[in-house]
Amino acid sequence: MAEPGTAAPEFTLETPDGPVSLSDFRGRKLVLYFYPKDDTPGCTTEALDFTRLADRFAAADTVVVGVSKDSVSSHARFAKKHGLAVRLASDPDGRTIEAFGAWVEKSMYGKKYMGIDRSTFLIDRDGRIAEAWRKVSVKGHAEAVLKAAEALA
Repeated sequence: MAEPGTAAPEFTLETPDGPVSLSDFRGRKLVLYFYPKDDTPGCTTEALDFTRLADRFAAADTVVVGVSKDSVSSHARFAKKHGLAVRLASDPDGRTIEAFGAWVEKSMYGKKYMGIDRSTFLIDRDGRIAEAWRKVSVKGHAEAVLKAAEALA
């Protein structure tokens, strides 16, 4: 499982703007956040919060990428509908989601199922995990991640 102080798992994922890999961000800071589903209330709020702070993340030399199992076309529709300024990456087979430990057993109305744990990772300029947030509550989360990114050299 991806933990602070460890090397971030390597990945290559498709986005509406083409593929992204961990190596693309060497020398910059990366916020990689995992979310359950495009265009649902919590996921939309989270994406809009990161978008609202996009200029401040850019000033902190930090790129923000959201990851879900949704398709690239779904991400494109979601981003266009809400004017999102964060990149959205598709992980249809869930390999990257699993590598970061964000594929977990969940429970709703007494039924257990597997799903994406809303979680965020701040990756430093050398590709190491600087901070990890799991079981994220959306309210105030983007601001907390920004503070950590600004504090990271």
